[in-house]
Amino acid sequence: MKDTERRILLGRVAGAFGVRGELKLESWTEPRSAIFRYQPWILRSPSGQESTLSGVRGRDSGKHLVATFPGIEDRDTVEAMRGTEIFVARSALPPPRPDEYYWVDLEGLDVRTVEGVSLGQVSHLFSTGANDVLVARGDRERMIPFVLPDFVRSVDFEANLVVVDWDPEF
Repeated sequence: MKDTERRILLGRVAGAFGVRGELKLESWTEPRSAIFRYQPWILRSPSGQESTLSGVRGRDSGKHLVATFPGIEDRDTVEAMRGTEIFVARSALPPPRPDEYYWVDLEGLDVRTVEGVSLGQVSHLFSTGANDVLVARGDRERMIPFVLPDFVRSVDFEANLVVVDWDPEF
């Protein structure tokens, strides 16, 4: 899928907030309120139906992100939206700073050791709290701390390659 068509999952509807149609959101942006900067949203309901939405407003209430969707004014409508995923087009995100990466941009890159041994491709990444972890799938799955330059030596998008300092037997 081209970058302009690629979708990034930014969050989901967690439920209702009050009785006037406001929604509680989970956001995976940093900071979490940054989710409101990236619009239009592509909403995918738990049943798989999709729609596009612009003009979402929101605030951080401390415990929750609270949003107002245009045209949503009652709690029952919001409760029916529980679990709806919030996507944006990859092109809606700003370019990352040097030595920073959107995880989705790394997915699918080849992973090789500094010695040239193939470990497969980047399947996904996840956070442990202490550091991020790159998951490479090839002949088997390997979890490599995404720590520059200790374990991840380089990322080269033109070569479609991540070079890691990692023992292939580990």
